[in-house]
This record gives sequence, structure tokens and C-alpha cells, in this order.
Amino acid sequence: MELKHWLNSINFTKEDLSEEIKTYPPYIINRCLSGHLDCVMFANEMNKHHHLDKDMQYSFYLNSLRKKKRFSPGLRKDKVTDLESIKKYYGYSNEKASQALKILTKEQINFIKQRLDTGGM
Repeated sequence: MELKHWLNSINFTKEDLSEEIKTYPPYIINRCLSGHLDCVMFANEMNKHHHLDKDMQYSFYLNSLRKKKRFSPGLRKDKVTDLESIKKYYGYSNEKASQALKILTKEQINFIKQRLDTGGM
């Protein structure tokens, strides 16, 4: 079973998929549901009781959460386009470059890009 089947079952259809419980990913389900305001406390409870069987965790979510269409927020980091330029220009790590990116102005970033532009292909 795919992740979307588990999430649809818990959130919207309320269809019991217990016969496929071996493929239930509890950590990922907790992570997905923790992005919704009405599910945060339930996900926190499951984090506290992570030692429970997969079937018990799935049943808890299935019977506790209200039926609602929930669209998962993005779990991926946004790709920053100017990060590589700043890392190369200053010799910074990812963390320092992201901090520098917050304080640099557009003009300064454009200047850095112009200095790094070697031309050609």
C-alpha cells in the first residue's frame, strides 16, 4: 500500500485497512499529520506512545480524527536559488550561506552573481 492510501483512509474515507497493517509507516504518518492544526495533539500522543503496535496506532488515528480532507503541507525544503552563489563567493557552508542570504539585499546578491559570472557555456 502507498502512503496516500493510508492518509486517505485516516483522513477522509475512514475505510479500515487493517489487513495490510504490515506496510503501515507510523513515523511518516505521524509526520504528515503533525502538519495540521487539528491533528497536532493526536500526533504528539502517538509520538509519546511510539512503542504501540502499528495496528493500535492506525486504529487510534482512524477512530479519533474527524473526517476531513487534509492536504499535506510541503515537507521538503524550498530550494534557494542564490545559495550556491553565496557559498562560492564567501566560501560558506549551507547554514552560514542561508543566514547571509537573509541579510543581503537584492543589489548585493546581483553584484555577487556578476562577480562569479565567468561567461561562456
